[in-house]
Amino acid sequence: MGQTPVWFPSQAEAEQTRLYRLMRGLGFADYDEFHKRSVGDAAWFWDAAVRDMGIVWTRAYVRVVELAGGIARPSWFPGGRLNIAHSALDRWLADPAAAARPALIWEGEDGATRRMTYAELSEQADLAAAGFRGLGIAKGDRAAVYMPMLPETVVALLALAKLGAVAVPIYSGYRADAAAKRLAGAGCSLLVTADGFYRRGKAVLLKPEADAAADAAGRALRTVVVRRLGAAVAWRPSRDVDWAELMGGAGGTPPEAVPMDSGDPLMLLYTSGTTGAPKGIVHTHCGFPLKAAFDAGYAMDVKPGDAMLWITDMGWMMGPFLLYGTLLNGAAMALYEGAPSHPGPDRLFGLAARHGVTHLGLSPTLVRSLMPHGDACFRGHDLSALRVIGSTGEPWNPEPWLWLFREAGKGRIPIVNYSGGTEISGGILGNVLLKPIAPAGFNAALPGMDADVFSETGAPVRGEVGELVLRRPWVGMAAGFWGEPSRYEETYWSRWADIWVHGDWARLDADGFWTITGRSDDTLNVAGKRLGPAEMESALVAHPRVAEAAVVGVPDDAKGEAAVCFVVAAGAAPDPAEAAQLAAALAAWVADRLGKAFKPKAVHLVDALPRTRNAKVMRRVVRAAYLGLDPGDLSALENPEAADAIRGLGGGGRSGAGQGPDAG
Repeated sequence: MGQTPVWFPSQAEAEQTRLYRLMRGLGFADYDEFHKRSVGDAAWFWDAAVRDMGIVWTRAYVRVVELAGGIARPSWFPGGRLNIAHSALDRWLADPAAAARPALIWEGEDGATRRMTYAELSEQADLAAAGFRGLGIAKGDRAAVYMPMLPETVVALLALAKLGAVAVPIYSGYRADAAAKRLAGAGCSLLVTADGFYRRGKAVLLKPEADAAADAAGRALRTVVVRRLGAAVAWRPSRDVDWAELMGGAGGTPPEAVPMDSGDPLMLLYTSGTTGAPKGIVHTHCGFPLKAAFDAGYAMDVKPGDAMLWITDMGWMMGPFLLYGTLLNGAAMALYEGAPSHPGPDRLFGLAARHGVTHLGLSPTLVRSLMPHGDACFRGHDLSALRVIGSTGEPWNPEPWLWLFREAGKGRIPIVNYSGGTEISGGILGNVLLKPIAPAGFNAALPGMDADVFSETGAPVRGEVGELVLRRPWVGMAAGFWGEPSRYEETYWSRWADIWVHGDWARLDADGFWTITGRSDDTLNVAGKRLGPAEMESALVAHPRVAEAAVVGVPDDAKGEAAVCFVVAAGAAPDPAEAAQLAAALAAWVADRLGKAFKPKAVHLVDALPRTRNAKVMRRVVRAAYLGLDPGDLSALENPEAADAIRGLGGGGRSGAGQGPDAG
């Protein structure tokens, strides 16, 4: 099944890219040959990459990679010491022109704007580091950043890196229950938050959620609060510190960046799987930032002086990607606080025009929501500075991709589709700017990523869907799960020997184009935001009228994927009118605890859930029955009649009458 390209690089354009110049400097003119060498000799490739990026080491590494612990536990740049905050900020200050370049551009939903040069951002990070040090934060301590997209969010993350503390970014849309799990799991001693932020024209208070999360985490925490809104919020002098006072009271000599061993942790990025508590992905000073910066700089061609805006949150992978992908490349990050379609559909492209954005990152879901507004989304906005549109988070369908390319981009701007994940520190697949680009797919595995597609038997396949796998380790690969070494290996390395199984269905065609078709596990991917079904199920069973629950993801026109919940009621079975009321109440209950983005598409009350004899609920069977698909082998089921009942509810995935909260 071939794909038809619609964007073609000219030779002159290709030769101006950083990727081409790197390749030529290493003796290659053909991308495929370069990629083959990059995965065949990882030490050669990553050594060349970090040298070309100008990463600063306080002590040189003795080798690039050591595999004594096995392929699942590589040691990158052993013997080396660095602090990534120095390479991101301080190294640029020696050049007056670089120090004066924009490092951060911010716009609030209310129209407020702020800018910082590299020199100003470095000064702010120094002040915050001194303030955090005054609160007792030191190397190895964990500190959560539960913040909207504000300049202070970036300052806090860089300050923590400078101290050698481990940052734990938390999605600002999470409610207290979800935030508390991450605070407790990481063992945080500091929480940086805000009084609130603006979203769709309304002030959203965050401090009450942060307080409830801190209380529920069961730990002694100090809380630093940014006064974004100036709102009246509860204040505990024994715990709360005002950000302005922290910055103003930080006297003395700013702390030097603490030298870190190359494998020391920098961040814990939490992601959710199909079972159990959220997973704290460990990322190191020589891992996540280097992979993110390479992908931004060489796959997306971010150069010094460019400006990248990505519609995301610092609690999702693309937030830290935006931070390190710009600063390590001498570019500016553009942050936006609110809803990208407020107050009108042209807000996104207006942001790009106002701030001279060269690289704009978005999700397919956002494009689907803008598409019905037509040229009102971009009419009157000068997008001449825009060179690349990036996309990640979920699979595309061709129609919105082509609308974005042809209408918004006028057929001029390449769309760099980008797929990887939190555990990858960036992308596995992408659209490199040296090759033609086809709608909705990928034209290459990225440099250093030895990707393949395996059948169920573990054999490589072409032209058909299989498991996306990686054969070799890479810089940025998860350094494990915080406190759960065996869970990490079970998650990615247990299916085939020395093979990373990513959890995506993929296809590689004979013409070299790749396609991602969705998740091969049960993880929900709602508008690019991943959530384990176990978290939503836990929220449901906390309701007094719920005995048990199962949650699956189903296709959704607006969000790409949406959650559908199946609930067994506690106590007497409700009549139809009561069932409809309870379904709506449970949808609101979930949204109240996990965030509005995760409100279920539908809640169905059922008599029983399909389960095995050892009481495991079979989500695979639930989803297949609901969507009218072949559920496969049901011999392990104790109660196959439960699947038959769910099949009657689905109608090919449509919500049941009166029980879908989005219906009516």
